[in-house]
Amino acid sequence: MSLRDRLALAGGLAVLAALLLASLVLYPSLGAKLNEQHDADLVSAAGQAPDMVKAFKEKGEVAAKTPGVAPDRPVIPTGPVNVGSDLLQFLIPPIAVGATDGFTDVSKRDVAVAEGSSPAYFHDADYGGRRYRIYTAQMTGSPGVLVRTAVPTSVVHSALNRLALLLAAIAAGGCVLAAAVGRLAAGRVLRPVRQLTETVEHVTATQDLTARLSADGRDEIARLTRSFAAMMAALDESVGAQRRLVADASHELRTPLTSLTTNLELLAEGPGLADPQAPALVAEARAQAAELTSLVNDLVDLGRYGGVRVHTEDTRLDLLARRVVERAAARSPRLDFAAELEPCLVHADPDAVERAIGNLVDNAVKWSPDGGRITVATTAAGAVSVSDRGPGIPAADLPFVFDRFYRSPAARSLPGSGLGLAIVRQIAETHGGTVTAEPLPQGVRLRLSLPPTS
Repeated sequence: MSLRDRLALAGGLAVLAALLLASLVLYPSLGAKLNEQHDADLVSAAGQAPDMVKAFKEKGEVAAKTPGVAPDRPVIPTGPVNVGSDLLQFLIPPIAVGATDGFTDVSKRDVAVAEGSSPAYFHDADYGGRRYRIYTAQMTGSPGVLVRTAVPTSVVHSALNRLALLLAAIAAGGCVLAAAVGRLAAGRVLRPVRQLTETVEHVTATQDLTARLSADGRDEIARLTRSFAAMMAALDESVGAQRRLVADASHELRTPLTSLTTNLELLAEGPGLADPQAPALVAEARAQAAELTSLVNDLVDLGRYGGVRVHTEDTRLDLLARRVVERAAARSPRLDFAAELEPCLVHADPDAVERAIGNLVDNAVKWSPDGGRITVATTAAGAVSVSDRGPGIPAADLPFVFDRFYRSPAARSLPGSGLGLAIVRQIAETHGGTVTAEPLPQGVRLRLSLPPTS
């Protein structure tokens, strides 16, 4: 069963339950009201008994003057009289216990009611094969005269049966209507879910991550659709970046491998190591192997720092920068290093941040002339900057300096893989920070900014 059908069924059952509950409350209440109404009608009919007696007497007087009518004809009938669907009976004194008149036997309570020593009362009795609701009372203005009014209980029961059928029809109709309306509403509400499902099935079948979804509104389904669309876009970008990385890495790896293979083949030919060119070829092969090793290490680091941080702690950014400066100064005595380090505490992976600062400093070392100054500075706001006095970065290259494998035309003749600054940006973004390049009158300033601890 589809979700749409389940929602429609649930809506119909909920409405059915509500209507059944309402019917269980209404039916007894309306039944009691209906019984009260019939009892009130019986009381009202008993109250009109004197008027009916008067009418009977007037009719009897007219009959007495009519030729052929017996003069002893009773004025008031003692047997039950049909008044519409009701019965009316008068009991005239003397009233004896146990007397019967074809309706119901006279009881002690009836005698007490006629004498006025007991109040009027209701009871049920059978007469003529039917069940009646009977009201027994003393006739108003006539002590000793008893009046009975009765109505068949089937009148009440038939009304209650019609009421039960009506409530059942309302419940069934309401359930069906609610299910139909619920199905239509569910179809409209679940339309984004259907579109989302179709998109997922399309992506599963075709591996096409370019499919896009749009959703209006602020409900949960719209939020789910927008979140899925954002996930698809991010996944598409990630897959695209992965493919570009593989293509770029293949290109970058091919050059040193080709050169290394060529040099080894030259060594294998002719006199081999006895060749006067052998030392140069070996040195070249070692340089190519070192470049290849550096490239592989950079690729590994790029993948490592692009994942979720597995270890973070409160880290003194200024102390990390100081260690990097000390190592760089020991490796590059031809350069002048200056450290302007303000104490700064960040919550980060210390190894990753130290690698990022080291890459910024290595980039400055590569571009600085002999005797040039490299300034490493930290601020309390969580930023570390590295400034050099090299040739700087052309304006056209500034937007791309942190891209993977990007190398400006001037840098293509220099050793390097073009991944150092890309690793810096990867580490910055992984920590929720940023990295920027700022041209200087002479040289460039690269800045890594991380969120400081609060």
